[in-house]
Amino acid sequence: MIMRKINYKLALFCLTVLAVLLFTPLFTHNVKAKDLDLIHEYNITCDVLDDATVKIKYHIVWEVLDSTKEGPLTWVKVGIPNAHVSYLKGKSDSIKKISQYSSGGDYVRIDLDRSYKAGETVTIDFELVQDHLYLMNKNTDGETVYDFTPGWFDDIDVESLTIKWNYDKADSFSPSCLIESDGYLTWTTKLAKSQKYTVSITYPNDAYAFKVFEKKSSSASYSSKINYRPLFSVIPVLIILIVIPVLAIKVFTGIGRYLKSAVLSPSVTKTVKKTKVEYYPQCPSCGAPRKEGKDNCEYCGRSMIKSEETIEEKTVTENSNQAPAQEDKEGLYPFGNVPNTYIRVHVTRPRSRSSYSGSSSSSRSFSSHSHRSGGSHHSCACACACACACAGGGRAGCSVKDFYNTGLKLRQLEKRIKK
Repeated sequence: MIMRKINYKLALFCLTVLAVLLFTPLFTHNVKAKDLDLIHEYNITCDVLDDATVKIKYHIVWEVLDSTKEGPLTWVKVGIPNAHVSYLKGKSDSIKKISQYSSGGDYVRIDLDRSYKAGETVTIDFELVQDHLYLMNKNTDGETVYDFTPGWFDDIDVESLTIKWNYDKADSFSPSCLIESDGYLTWTTKLAKSQKYTVSITYPNDAYAFKVFEKKSSSASYSSKINYRPLFSVIPVLIILIVIPVLAIKVFTGIGRYLKSAVLSPSVTKTVKKTKVEYYPQCPSCGAPRKEGKDNCEYCGRSMIKSEETIEEKTVTENSNQAPAQEDKEGLYPFGNVPNTYIRVHVTRPRSRSSYSGSSSSSRSFSSHSHRSGGSHHSCACACACACACAGGGRAGCSVKDFYNTGLKLRQLEKRIKK
């Protein structure tokens, strides 16, 4: 009798545990945090002006999903690359007031015409003229590059992002995109929360009135007040004790390197093969878009290569200490303005009997920079920004960097205060 009671209690306990395991996910799914907003359309049109500034038009279709948690939507802020804005104007009736906003970064603040509640959609149109968006001689001397990353949303999904860039006078672009009949390059994608997307457009240096931006030093004005006369008597001593020995070491080191290069370094013969590669824009099997830098579909694994054609194969002899010519470097390069088409350069060297191991690739990546890219040494190369929505109590938050050598300090966005 006792054993029956124990077995009954054990069975009841097991059933209870099983029920909890089965039904808990259903309840937790219902209490999952609900998104506050959803952006249906995020369209950006860019035209480079004669002075190399860029006129940027924004069209945003914004739906409010929840207006009880943090109140209705009354104003928004959209991140811009930097504070160098010479023109700003609202273009839709939904905008009551528009202004630059610098709390925690560089933004455009838009006060809406009324409060928008859950289920309502607001269309926001505005335009501005932005400077400091390009970098001269970034990758190649004689070429200027615009790297543009629209403002991203840390807590909002974007169903459709469209970037249109006037292609007049441009030489090349990446990643691959459509070239519309109206002369605009068109990139279309969607963004998950916190996701970023970057496009690059390259121009010859004489296409527009480009200029080199110099970072201003905060100590420049103060330096004129310093009395340098006591240092004049020390300079000759420093030259004798430091400068002359350093120069002597550099001279002898240079002579040694020259002798080593001329006498000890043998010539190296390598084979350079150039192949024209055309990719499918979408996977023929599952329809997924091709990810930049990938030869196979990241979803089903099918090859995304539509065709390959060897256009050149040559043998090059060079000194082992000599840097290879730019066009003979290993890598994948855009084939002019032809969409989805690249030139793959493959370099084959004779096997060495030395015990060295490893590799040194110089290939270029045409995928979107992360724009917090730690691998880039061009601190003013890209137009990164961040966009957030804000309502009565302050909705969402994100941070932004100044990538343009403007001398501005990186500021932390104010933490949300919960009352």
